[in-house]
Amino acid sequence: MARPTNTSLAVAGLLFNALVWGICWWPFKHLEAMGLHPLWATALVYGFVTLAIGLHLWRSGRLLSWRAHPGLWWLLLASGLTNVGFNWAVTVGDVVRVVLLFYLMPAWSVLVAWLMLGDKPRPMALLRLLMALAGLVIVLKTPETPWPVPESLADVLALLSGFTFAVTNALLLKLKDSPSASRTLAMFGGGAVMATAAALVGLATGVVSTGAYPDWAWLPFVALLCVSFLLGNLALQYGAARLAAHTTALVMLSEVLFASVSSVILGASQWDSRTLWGGALILLAALLSVVGPSQHD
Repeated sequence: MARPTNTSLAVAGLLFNALVWGICWWPFKHLEAMGLHPLWATALVYGFVTLAIGLHLWRSGRLLSWRAHPGLWWLLLASGLTNVGFNWAVTVGDVVRVVLLFYLMPAWSVLVAWLMLGDKPRPMALLRLLMALAGLVIVLKTPETPWPVPESLADVLALLSGFTFAVTNALLLKLKDSPSASRTLAMFGGGAVMATAAALVGLATGVVSTGAYPDWAWLPFVALLCVSFLLGNLALQYGAARLAAHTTALVMLSEVLFASVSSVILGASQWDSRTLWGGALILLAALLSVVGPSQHD
């Protein structure tokens, strides 16, 4: 039997990462049902992973100073907010709706690239932006929903996390010459720091409760998330380093499929015609952003 090519393994790595993010809602929802708020859960999971990565880099002598790359602090902030918003949203909201709103990210990327990188959008990019925003309105606006929308905390979190994810991608492009180990530590460290900060602010304002006392029953789900996120990140780095950027983005859209199928089967979401039509526009805009970009932009 022929051995898989590097391309096949790279695609498999990206699919695994998409699977991790597409079904991570399940352990987060279980932890919330046991009294652990998603912000505290995110802080716990990312804290453990950050500690493991930091110790490994320190022992191997690769824990480099960030003085030469101050942009890593912005990466920590943007990546941390992305994880906080997405993990919180998929825990408290309709999973399919949250993932669709999160995947407005390619639309936000048009604006972020314009503001941060000076990359003025071309006509096709503006068309994708309008298409994605039209899909957003269809998904969010119901006859019972007064303007302005969104209508729930989950909607707001999903939109904000999609925007900060676009900022994260722009920062990764600007920081491409920084050590990859430092970028990885910044992204996981951001999840731990920002989740802890958000949880403490939420606790002070009454938005977040202290929850239940630590329980050994949390351990399997926390361990599952730690291992899954770490392996998913490694798989993403392996795949993204061996495939064209537009191919990586295209494969990563499979996260929508994984999230949709798993959440519908397990009763965490339900489809309706409005979500289908709006979601189709959002996904079409995302597909156009990665299929033949040189021809379209």
